[in-house]
Amino acid sequence: MTVPFRRPIPLLDNEVLRTFVAIAETGNFSTAADAVFRTPSAVSMQIKKLEEQLGVTLFLRDARSVSLTQHGEMLLSYARNILALSNEAVSRFIMPELSGVVRLGAPDDIGERLLPTILKNFSESYPGIMVDVVVDMSIQLKKRIEEQRLDLALINCATRPFPTEGEVIYTERLVWAGAKCGTAYRRDPLPISIWEEGCIWRSEAMAQLERQKRAYRVSYLSAHTMAQRAAIVSDLAVAPFPRSYITEDMEILGPNEGLPELTPFDIRLLTASQMTGPMKAVADSIRQAFVEIGRRMAA
Repeated sequence: MTVPFRRPIPLLDNEVLRTFVAIAETGNFSTAADAVFRTPSAVSMQIKKLEEQLGVTLFLRDARSVSLTQHGEMLLSYARNILALSNEAVSRFIMPELSGVVRLGAPDDIGERLLPTILKNFSESYPGIMVDVVVDMSIQLKKRIEEQRLDLALINCATRPFPTEGEVIYTERLVWAGAKCGTAYRRDPLPISIWEEGCIWRSEAMAQLERQKRAYRVSYLSAHTMAQRAAIVSDLAVAPFPRSYITEDMEILGPNEGLPELTPFDIRLLTASQMTGPMKAVADSIRQAFVEIGRRMAA
């Protein structure tokens, strides 16, 4: 009796499944690309190959968002289970001793936009380590480190004068952000949205405006990035913002709009004097995340 030949069932790639889950959870290819530290084109290619591999359509796409098909919903449950089991299995072998609590501090902008994704990826790789997060101004985070109330802290630092504390893990361009097709930059005095005293973005913006002798008024004052973003896109004010935070509903303003150039700033990592294994694992994950961010911005 002849046994019919059957091709072996193809294996699913965990990295592709991670991308698939990110798209399903965010409902957006670009947002998911940020979450998995890949370009949108690379993410689209991964999903195309996955759909070809399974022979089904996983997402319904429109101009603004994507949604799961019935096949996509079925795969999502499997994908989450596969990734969880994979992470658990690997952690049992390569880092069984790594467990405990790490106290991490970050300013509001990093805490809102970058830290959730970084920590989500970290928890998948190190399920035995818990990270407790404190969001505060950089100057206060530095004080907490000195008082040993934090194990690690990410802080924003001016590139001039050159500070000596901490490790530079990323240098970010600071720009003026305004609403897309907005008019706030034409008003006199210039309405600006800034943070509280002690914020290096505030100091840099005000110093450059005063150097240019440009009249301005603080029309929106908040320490929260989300509130700053709302003021910008509503065309209530312009604000100093990191280049990587500019979204489609904003535009970068500069000398052509009568605004001075702003100097870059550093993101520095402060660490406790005595580093444990879990602390080192968190620090290494943060460093790698910013390496990926730098690659994506350069692409």
